[in-house]
Formats: sequence, structure tokens, C-alpha cells
Amino acid sequence: MPTLPWTVPNTPPTRAEATVFASRFETRTLWGALKFFLRTPRIWRQVSRAPGAYGATLKAKPLQRTFWTLSVWESPQALKDFAASAPHRPLADGLRDQMKDAEFLTWKASTDELPLSWKDVLPRFR
Repeated sequence: MPTLPWTVPNTPPTRAEATVFASRFETRTLWGALKFFLRTPRIWRQVSRAPGAYGATLKAKPLQRTFWTLSVWESPQALKDFAASAPHRPLADGLRDQMKDAEFLTWKASTDELPLSWKDVLPRFR
């Protein structure tokens, strides 16, 4: 699973402001990467049905134990509601001890810029 394609659960309005969320996770071990990898389909299904989700993609390098997520939301509250709900919250909590490093970024973007490109997003990470 190198990259899951950009998925658009809800069609965003034109020329609207959206909340972008990007994350980078590095697991401590290959076992941790496998656990992350195996939990991804449940989260992916959740994103595809999430209220306020305008798009999402995931980039994975499991053998390097690194994963990036990118999602766009109608508001910070829509993102917060998704992150706090099941299955995301319990699955994320269950992976916490597997993480070596994590980085989270948020910013605003126009819906006219969607879909966002990994080549534009990855340089934002340290």
C-alpha cells in the first residue's frame, strides 16, 4: 500500500475555506508498522462516511515504518469530531505505544485547490 488515492466523500463547495490536516507517523518496529497497516482499512472506511470530510489520502512506506495521512475538512470541528469518534479514537489510542515519532500539521486552504498533492504537502514536514 504505497499510496491510497485521493478519496472525496463529500463534494466541497467552490471557493470555500477548508481545514487541512496532515500527519506523519513513524513506528518503533516493523510489528508496529504492521499493526498500523492492518488498522488502516477501518479508518479509511470511516473517513469515506465522515460528515464534513472533503478528501483524504494516505502514503505509506511500511518497510521504513513511516506513514503520512492527508485529509481536508469543512471545519476544525468536523476534523475534531472525526478524530474523537470510533473507530478512529480507540484504534489510534491502541497504537500510541507503537509510535517512535509523530508530527501533525493543520492549515487552511481553498476548496478550489483540491485535491492537494503529496509533492506540495511533504515538504511541510520537518
